[in-house]
Amino acid sequence: MKKIIHISTGLENGGAEGVLYRLCKGDKHNTHIVVSLIGRGKYADLLEAEGVNVYCLNMPSGRVSINGLLTLYKLIKQQNADVIQTWMYHADLIGGVVAKLARAKSIYWNVRHSTIEVEHSKKALVLVAKACSILSKWIPKKIIYCAEQAKVTHELLGYDTSKSIVIGNGYDLELFTVNNAGAHTFRNSIGLEQSELLIGMIGRYNPQKDHHNLLQSLSLVKQAGYSFKCVLIGREIEQGNQVLTGQVDNLNLTEEIILLGQRTDIPHIMNALDINILSSSFGEGFPNVLAEAMACGTPCVTTNVGDAGLIVKSTGWVVSPKNHNELADAIIGAIKEKELHKENWLNRSKACRKRVEDNFSINSMINNYHAAWSI
Repeated sequence: MKKIIHISTGLENGGAEGVLYRLCKGDKHNTHIVVSLIGRGKYADLLEAEGVNVYCLNMPSGRVSINGLLTLYKLIKQQNADVIQTWMYHADLIGGVVAKLARAKSIYWNVRHSTIEVEHSKKALVLVAKACSILSKWIPKKIIYCAEQAKVTHELLGYDTSKSIVIGNGYDLELFTVNNAGAHTFRNSIGLEQSELLIGMIGRYNPQKDHHNLLQSLSLVKQAGYSFKCVLIGREIEQGNQVLTGQVDNLNLTEEIILLGQRTDIPHIMNALDINILSSSFGEGFPNVLAEAMACGTPCVTTNVGDAGLIVKSTGWVVSPKNHNELADAIIGAIKEKELHKENWLNRSKACRKRVEDNFSINSMINNYHAAWSI
């Protein structure tokens, strides 16, 4: 049994944080301690409920504090862990340097971005990533990437190529499974008939997710004569978002689009959807929403960002980013298959579930981390 200290930039409601939580929850062979550079976020309580000790350094967002650095240094020295596993750029840099100074035994970085878009990313984030590329030859024993595309991108940036490992995300297939009752519950909660076509996308309001591209494509689907409802779910996806609601109004989609904000019943939603969409234009690593939907038997239409194409493969549709015409055509193709070729659609749904079972289970991910930490 090893003692693992995880150092994360934060514990908010994000993909990386969710993977960290699932790893700590599912790994019964090691002892896990989690340190957040900033606050408790969503996952601190959930981790503590699983018996994981959580320490929050409460550093100001985007800045470091001397007190926080000293606390982290002392914690690493006191715990004498077998492995320091950092998560995301700031934790890779700050946690990595402090752990090195504390003479930690083995330091592993975890990189969660597949691309670095200078025009969309904060300057500080770009600088931290570049600093990590220089320090990658000195600090980490291995660098764990969440996606093949992330590995390629960061090696081109200068990250040490001899230390690369790719570990895809893993999912709780008892939580994300085919659940007709859950689907009915969600549809009833929004006043939707079981027979109505339901499209959806789960993702915070952010340029990365490219909601405008999705809305433009749905406008074309509507103009082509197809009836549907589309639920949009995530942080700031709500009526108070005037930019988003303005786009919905301008594209004549007020009857089709349902804005639901953040939700906790994601497995029910994934089951309720007929088609799951990811319209991101950049920045995705290993998009959780695709594998989660597929685990529930829901086919996906996605832009080709990060490892989206690798996840979906032939079970769904993969189109170019920032191209609403391609996205609309793929959505229409999915609708036609569902309505006109029901046996093909049923087989596709089964293939979605099987692909996740065969490749992206939580046990597979945990075993891969065990193997990495043993190097």
